[in-house]
Amino acid sequence: MQTDLIPAKVFCASHAIEQSFIQTLYESGLIEITFIEEDPFVPAAQLEQLERIVRMYFEMDINVEGIETIVHLLHRIQTMQQEMNVLKNRLRLYESGF
Repeated sequence: MQTDLIPAKVFCASHAIEQSFIQTLYESGLIEITFIEEDPFVPAAQLEQLERIVRMYFEMDINVEGIETIVHLLHRIQTMQQEMNVLKNRLRLYESGF
């Protein structure tokens, strides 16, 4: 077994959630799951995202559709911030040339 994969059973047990919730998130495209011999595993790189989603769903009472919207908007904001940084760096290059 790869060390960068966490069994979904273990994650669900440690967060006191049903495995069906993980399956729902996978089906909606919010997280990735790797299946090994029909057992679902969560990549370690997805843990931060998954924990954030679990908090939104259970603590903030946001449904899966709302979480999809929030994740999409956060991704767009992050992309725009990266583009702004590139443009700022270009502007600095031209400003320092004069």
